Order: sequence, then structure tokens, then C-alpha cells
Amino acid sequence: MEAEEARRLLETAEYGVLSMASSDGVPYGIPLNFSFVKDCIYFHCAPEGKKIDFLYANRKVSFCVVGRTEVMPEKFGTKYESVVATGMVEELFEKDKREGLISLLRKYSPDYIEEGVDYINRLFDKTKVFRVCLESITGKARR
Repeated sequence: MEAEEARRLLETAEYGVLSMASSDGVPYGIPLNFSFVKDCIYFHCAPEGKKIDFLYANRKVSFCVVGRTEVMPEKFGTKYESVVATGMVEELFEKDKREGLISLLRKYSPDYIEEGVDYINRLFDKTKVFRVCLESITGKARR
């Protein structure tokens, strides 16, 4: 898959899987909603939990999305499109945090921006926002 097609899949995929490892190498992957803006992935989460522990222990992450798939039983295979990306995670604060939340709002609730901004304002201090600026993006497809 060409680089621009891989980026388009990152822009349009509904969810992705964030894969992390603890400081002693224990793996952990979790599906999440995300936005993709200028080669960076944004996501939000609760202020504490296993994901937070892993992100603080090891900033290196992998992120995977899967687009359309179709099982081809007669060919013992599957048509698919997927992207795997890697980068370093960083927690966002103040203006960057708000921009990350707005990017999620634009992706998942584009018809409710005003209500979404009110929602963000009410819960701003009760959520964490992270950004992964991607160092590599690899797409693969069988069509």
C-alpha cells in the first residue's frame, strides 16, 4: 500500500489498537477511538488505569488499524487493508490537550461541535489526552 493510502486509512478507520509494553517487557494492547492529524494520533482516556501505567513506563508504542476485509473461503485467504504505525507517546496539556479533544470531536461528532465543546469544557480536568507522532507508517493490502 502506498504511503498516502495508508494515511487515508488512518484518517478514516473507526478505531485502532494501541500496543504497549511495560518497562519489563509485558505486552498490552487495547482498542480505542482516535483521531489522526498531521501524522499524529490523538486519543483520550481516564486519568488512571492500566493503560496509563504502561504509557508512563514505556513511551514506545505501536498502533494498528484494519480497514475493509473479506474472507475468501475458496481461496483460503482474506482480502484486507491494514496499517501498522509506531512512535513515541506524549501526554498533552492545556492548548494541545484541547486541540486533541477537538480533533476527536470533529471525527466522531461533526454535527454536534457546539454541544461537544460544552462537554469537553465540563470534563476537561477529568480526562487525559495523548499524542503519538508517528515515526513509521506501513500499510499492506490484498485486494
